[in-house]
Amino acid sequence: MSDHIPVSDWVKHSPTLQKMERIEAFFNGHGFTPHRHDTYAIGTTLSGVQSFQYRRCQRHSLPGNIMVLHPDEVHDGQAGTDAGFRYRMVYIEPALIQQVLGGKPLPFIEGGLSNDPRLHHAIRALLCNLDAAMEPLEEDDLIYDLAHVLDQISGQRVSRKALDFVAAERARAFIHSALDRVVTLEELSQVSGRDRWSLSRDFRALYGTSPYRYMTQRRLDLAKAMLRSGYPLAESALSAGFFDQSHMTRQFIQAYGVPPGKWLKRLKPF
Repeated sequence: MSDHIPVSDWVKHSPTLQKMERIEAFFNGHGFTPHRHDTYAIGTTLSGVQSFQYRRCQRHSLPGNIMVLHPDEVHDGQAGTDAGFRYRMVYIEPALIQQVLGGKPLPFIEGGLSNDPRLHHAIRALLCNLDAAMEPLEEDDLIYDLAHVLDQISGQRVSRKALDFVAAERARAFIHSALDRVVTLEELSQVSGRDRWSLSRDFRALYGTSPYRYMTQRRLDLAKAMLRSGYPLAESALSAGFFDQSHMTRQFIQAYGVPPGKWLKRLKPF
């Protein structure tokens, strides 16, 4: 008879930052189903074997490895051994990277894993002292350093046509102002001054996801904040711009790999 006592899964969130989200988590077995979000997910495995499907291949991150999951790429997560796995991760919006790089195609790290010492240095600074708050200027410095490291080590995706960063930024700002209602691509075209399909292409290249999925993720950000503050699921869904609770739950699972109720139960304080 085995003496192994399963440890419950948990996720701890760092004190709220202005621009990034940092977590430490442990999963004993299955972590989350295939999903995708519109941020970079960059982190390191602390213990165990962190296994995940990414770009049609099974990956295995060992302690000390750096993971760089590109926005809008489907991935899952599970323990590679019976011991479970623990990791730290920072989630950073592509728009923050673009503010540093000024409209280049988003940096892409082939395979989702890297041992580059420059990236190790940048991530170590971001993921130490998760239980402490970070000053705004410190946060901006770390974002700047990370953006340039990603640009230096990435396998660049060559853009055949010029990207209109200014137009895409206008569209992105408009989305933030209209989360509580239906938005059309035609509206975004008018606001940005860019034709619909050129805008759609540029948006994907610059921010790593489509305008609709970007808008959905911002609604989910609002819903998560309300849930953590104690609001009921149904009220959070409607206030965040979803049709109803079922609509939010479907989108939540697609973005995070778990339903909102399970996500809440895993949250632990630092």
